[in-house]
Amino acid sequence: MRNLPGFPLSCSRESNWRPWRPALAWRVPLAVRAWLADPGSLTSRVMACCAGRFRVLVVDQGWALPMHSEARLLGSTRIALLREVLLFCDARPWVFARTLIPADSLRGGAGRLRLLGDRPLGAVLFADPSTRRECMEVARLSVGDALYRRATSASGDADRYLWGRRTLFRYAGKPLLVNEIFLPGLGSG
Repeated sequence: MRNLPGFPLSCSRESNWRPWRPALAWRVPLAVRAWLADPGSLTSRVMACCAGRFRVLVVDQGWALPMHSEARLLGSTRIALLREVLLFCDARPWVFARTLIPADSLRGGAGRLRLLGDRPLGAVLFADPSTRRECMEVARLSVGDALYRRATSASGDADRYLWGRRTLFRYAGKPLLVNEIFLPGLGSG
């Protein structure tokens, strides 16, 4: 598994992901609640809030093994293309996104996903009417969680807890998993 310097995933625990249900909403801070539950494109929503001051910064991209719970959702423990990015509004990071695309999913039309560069994945997924959202889970991440550590290391922005959602999509008929971790600067652009 590829790691950010000083943060081995093998030494960190995984977050406690749960299927999103409106009954969980009361536990989520108001500033994040609507973002977690939004069924649309997160990229489009951030862009709309930023009035043209949106950008994507690729933090890491390469081959990696998914974490245990990611492999369970993807239905594969095999190697995947890992893409980690920060979504910025103005100069402030709002979202850390971690995408895993199994190598088998990059065959055919989905192969173009490996060439995104600094273009947002959401723009590609939601532009294709055949893209399907299969399930969405949410989690409250804390200091000992692997994704908390990756998000805060990449963004330089930390809080006691971070909230995230992850979605299993089918794009060109193939699975891919998108984790979106909402950073403390969300909405302050």
